[in-house]
Amino acid sequence: MRGGAAGAAYTASKHGVVGLTRSVAWAYAKDGIRCNAILPGPTMTGIADTAAAFDPAGVARLAPVLALGERMAEPERMADVALFLASDAASFVNGALVPVDGGWSAA
Repeated sequence: MRGGAAGAAYTASKHGVVGLTRSVAWAYAKDGIRCNAILPGPTMTGIADTAAAFDPAGVARLAPVLALGERMAEPERMADVALFLASDAASFVNGALVPVDGGWSAA
């Protein structure tokens, strides 16, 4: 949502998702099409295997966030939010950026 710590290309791709989500949500709302984005935090995936490619200065800036603990989400937690957003319970949710990050975005 506001990062820049993982290097320019990674950060640009994440910010691109934010812009695309908002644009699609606005453009197609009149057609009843919704677009929301899940912004995952630390999730048990293979990304840690590529951590050496991250910008060392950016990684150092993550120290306050890493202080939140070693807790990581199972991928199923992202799926839970996706199911909610696809359900009728979220029929008026459009253009939302939903952090599923255990509090990382609040740090």
